[in-house]
Amino acid sequence: MSQSKNPEEFYAKLKKQLQDTAMWPSEYLYKFIVPTKGQQIGQVEGIFNNMGAVIETKQSKKGKYTSVSINVRMKNPDHVIEKYKEVANKVEGVISL
Repeated sequence: MSQSKNPEEFYAKLKKQLQDTAMWPSEYLYKFIVPTKGQQIGQVEGIFNNMGAVIETKQSKKGKYTSVSINVRMKNPDHVIEKYKEVANKVEGVISL
């Protein structure tokens, strides 16, 4: 997910795509890239704690970054976007895909 100059415009477009392509509640796959060193992996995992999420991590070849894939059942597109915003606000240096 590349953040455009206007994040609200991006989220509105994402919400429409989610509404058009899935029946809710539905499984959703989040993907984030964070620096391997530091607390970011734990912060991302903590945001999805107690939601029944399946979380997988994989380090880059040089080990500098880690991808975090989170598969979780979400109620609706609004909840999907809320989690993206929460991660963006709480986790420094995160890249959302």
